[in-house]
Amino acid sequence: MHADRTVQNRAAARAAELPGSEHTHQFTGDWEVWKAGGKVFMLQTSMPGEPVVILKADPSDAETLRASHTSISRGYHMNKKHWITIRPGADIEQELVDDLVTESYLLVVAGLPRQSRPVDPDTFSFLPSAD
Repeated sequence: MHADRTVQNRAAARAAELPGSEHTHQFTGDWEVWKAGGKVFMLQTSMPGEPVVILKADPSDAETLRASHTSISRGYHMNKKHWITIRPGADIEQELVDDLVTESYLLVVAGLPRQSRPVDPDTFSFLPSAD
């Protein structure tokens, strides 16, 4: 069975566009990790046969996203209030993936000391590349 990696591929492409984004691999397990300023903003792994993307989210936004998208659930192996998991699904559009990756990145950047921020999270408006 071929796993649908569309969401993972789109999320990775968007993360690569973000200033100061660093892609690493976890030493144990099958996890890919994206960081800004040394802080994690995105993880990717596979749950039994299903590739997923795990992102930081504002708690109220996370609740709304879970209620309105069947392919979005609580953060897998993360704080269930502040992280979401995205699975491939018909209700997940590329623009939504771009927005959620960018929002996760900005939440992490906003928590960094000002001198360590790759961008100003209050004014950042980088648009994703058109595919």
